[in-house]
Amino acid sequence: MTDLDDVITAEPSTENEIDALADGAAFAPTYDIKKQAQALYWQGWRISSIARHLDIARTTVQSWCDREKWDKTPLIEKLESCLETRLIQLIAKTEKTGGDYKEIDLLMRQVVQTSRVRKYETPDGNEVDLNPKLANRNAGPKKKPTRNDYSEEQRDKLFEAFKDSLFDYQKVWLRNGHERTRVILKSRQIGATWYFAREALADAMETGRNQIFLSASKAQAHVFKQYIIQFAKESAGIELAGDPIVLPNGAHLYFLGTNARTAQGYHGNFYFDEFFWTHSFQELNKVASGMALHKQWRKTYFSTPSSITHQAYPFWTGELFNKRRAKKDQVSIDISHRRLASGFTGEDKMWRQIVTILDAERGGCNLFDIEELRTYEYSPDQFENLLMCQFIDDTLSVFPLTALQKCMVDSWELWTDFKHFTTRPFGDAPVWVGYDPAFTGDSAGLVVVAPPLTPGGKFRVLERIQFRGMDFAAQAEQIRQTTIRFHVGYIGIDATGMGEGVYQLVKNFYPNVTKINYDPAVKSRMVLKAQDVISKGRLEFDAGATDLAQSFMTIKKTLTASGQHVTYKADRSEETGHADLAWALMHVLDHEPLDGGISNSSSFMEVYS
Repeated sequence: MTDLDDVITAEPSTENEIDALADGAAFAPTYDIKKQAQALYWQGWRISSIARHLDIARTTVQSWCDREKWDKTPLIEKLESCLETRLIQLIAKTEKTGGDYKEIDLLMRQVVQTSRVRKYETPDGNEVDLNPKLANRNAGPKKKPTRNDYSEEQRDKLFEAFKDSLFDYQKVWLRNGHERTRVILKSRQIGATWYFAREALADAMETGRNQIFLSASKAQAHVFKQYIIQFAKESAGIELAGDPIVLPNGAHLYFLGTNARTAQGYHGNFYFDEFFWTHSFQELNKVASGMALHKQWRKTYFSTPSSITHQAYPFWTGELFNKRRAKKDQVSIDISHRRLASGFTGEDKMWRQIVTILDAERGGCNLFDIEELRTYEYSPDQFENLLMCQFIDDTLSVFPLTALQKCMVDSWELWTDFKHFTTRPFGDAPVWVGYDPAFTGDSAGLVVVAPPLTPGGKFRVLERIQFRGMDFAAQAEQIRQTTIRFHVGYIGIDATGMGEGVYQLVKNFYPNVTKINYDPAVKSRMVLKAQDVISKGRLEFDAGATDLAQSFMTIKKTLTASGQHVTYKADRSEETGHADLAWALMHVLDHEPLDGGISNSSSFMEVYS
């Protein structure tokens, strides 16, 4: 028999239990035989089996079943009958175990639920009868969850994580956060963007002030956004979203490129990243300064150095401040590293600081092997410029910054056919790839370029990658991955010296790879082609690609060892010059005829076949 059958048919087994049940006056020590038969029938027993089990006539059981229509009894009645029987038996026990009480509680909850079902089945029944909580849920107006919401506990946790994560030089930035204007000249990769993203978020949460992030391009500005979202999530479990990000206290966090039209109309603290690389700095700075016109707002500029010919250089030196004043009111501002290493508020009320990679190391940043960087990875000029905060004198450069700035665009705004974060960023449109190998100690460069679709059209640098410390196989694998993500129509590789190894590996999966052997004539042709493309406004790359601009700026004209031929080089520790990203790009530009294909359009289009 089943467990339920045991419940229905069980009788008291001892005199003590019979006496206990009688004393409880719940029911007599005999059972209604019709109820037993009914319960067994609902369990699925046949009529004849029930009659034999209860020792009664089959016709009797059949008559009960027909007269009371056991077959048509609703399910809810069957459940109620079983619940009633079991509950009465448990309640009648004078000595109950813990399990008995738990079962009584469970069964009573089922009785309540069956009552709700009964009410729901009436003509006036509704879902509230089944779930009374719906009545409370629907009682008042529905409230939308607050976007970007956080508790005071989460906010305090974020503040604590922010302060605990700082190096000593970043603590200096925090202590001087009250300054109206901060201008910081910095080394690469010391965590400035990372820090100011956190500082701005903490200030927005604490004060409700708006925060505005300006960068050379919108893509670069969104690095701030990435840091902010990641920090809020990891430090305090706060989910932030939106563009702009709007906090519950009303603070707005805007992420803008350097288009003056998009930068107008905002107000708040602003952070100007890589301002030494932006185009038309003085015009843009007027707009940016207007956003922080009220005395409650703060202005923060920080950047790696570019060229002494850049418009921001007079702003840094104080020359721009003096230009607006009579000679007697002009000031002399000391911008030496000795004066500014710890930060100093000058006579023009601007707080300046220089933080070199050595300063960062002294300030607790142990992320670098400086001797390796100095000896193997950077030329002396590159080390001084990128890591020791020295400006480039590009007056002798083949590609001065003033020419390159005309190529620097906000790619997120202009290149609608390029989807940065997709599996196939450029779809099935053709691209050309250029690769320049590493020599002893320095880096290799790879660029992915969208070629012009019509004669005289524009080249667009979609991606650039630098390899450091990678062997031939790893670099070749990176090129192979590029052929998967893009529809590659051309690959040009400098196979001089160590580039031969990468060339041989690439040839295995891309047989049509073009091998380039450098000599003075080849270099001159590539430089002339690049100058022609740049001067005609036919080259575009994202304004945030400052490493590409810097690579071009280091190339200078010189003579070969014999003194009989002109060649080009970028200063470094080796005998031959190197500017990997620039040369990699020139491998691509050189694939187009020197006249831009204008004289022979049919041959120009054949490169896509």
